[in-house]
Amino acid sequence: MDAFESFPEQAEAKRLLRAALAEAPAHAYLFHGPPGVGKRAAALAFAAQLIGGGAADRVERRAHPDVYVLEPVGDQIRIDDIRELRRDLHMRPFEADRRVYLLHAAETMNEDAADALLKDLEEPPSYAVIVLVADDLGPLPETIRSRCQLVPFTRLSERAVREEIAARAPGLEPAQVAALARLAAGRLDRAARLLDPKAAKRRDALLEVARSVYASPEFDARDAAQRILDGARERAADAKDAAEQEVELLDLPTREAEQRVRRAARGAERDELLAALEEVRGVQPQPAAGARSAVRPAPEGAGRGSHHGLSSGAQDFGRAGLLRGYPTPRRRDAQ
Repeated sequence: MDAFESFPEQAEAKRLLRAALAEAPAHAYLFHGPPGVGKRAAALAFAAQLIGGGAADRVERRAHPDVYVLEPVGDQIRIDDIRELRRDLHMRPFEADRRVYLLHAAETMNEDAADALLKDLEEPPSYAVIVLVADDLGPLPETIRSRCQLVPFTRLSERAVREEIAARAPGLEPAQVAALARLAAGRLDRAARLLDPKAAKRRDALLEVARSVYASPEFDARDAAQRILDGARERAADAKDAAEQEVELLDLPTREAEQRVRRAARGAERDELLAALEEVRGVQPQPAAGARSAVRPAPEGAGRGSHHGLSSGAQDFGRAGLLRGYPTPRRRDAQ
């Protein structure tokens, strides 16, 4: 089986990666496009092919000594994270002919981290291939982008999402599969969230909160924010438990195992908050009888990151409720 068939569609990305393997790979790549469309799967598949020697399973489990994976702890990749990567970067391969470095959520690098990484993007060791994975090119400095080969990823077709949902939940009726695929809007991470019973429960609670902004005169932003944060922390706890079970099967140094668990928990919490914000933005409630509409129609072509279509009350809820006391999540839209 072709290694790049592990994720659907993305014909241009697959063409570029196959060409890289057939010729000589570049020293740095930047996978970019919307979240949930296969970038991470592609990065792991590419790393496994670069390493060779039937290493796919070990790369997938992040257990190969010549594959280094970096993800943010919290809302940023900081300079200390890059310094640690750079120390590893100048160690020669342990088993393979190459070493591969995967930086997920690369758009979350702060300025100091990006500057530190730039030094090795300019003059990397001959055996190293660095793969940055980003949901959004905007926050990345042009100096970083210009030193990487860009590999674009696009939103998936509804057909591809339907097929993925049908494979994951074979008991669903075709009409249910089609409805979920439409809600997923071309993203497999959304499809997985819609199929997860715990996520569905959190989503129902979130929609109840979002609608109460408009419908309930007794709306309490602090209480609503706490409910949403509780949902994010629940997801973080689940991710922590799963990561702890995973690291028990791997022979990792204690510090690395702790970092992996912490990254999994914080990443899940951040992703849940981002998902919550997207759900809140998508609510189009009916105003109460006699009340003015709380929703203004969004102008044609308004961007996904825009606040058009939300009343000032809904925006105040986001600022004063959901985000108070918590680092503002960075948008991870078109990674």
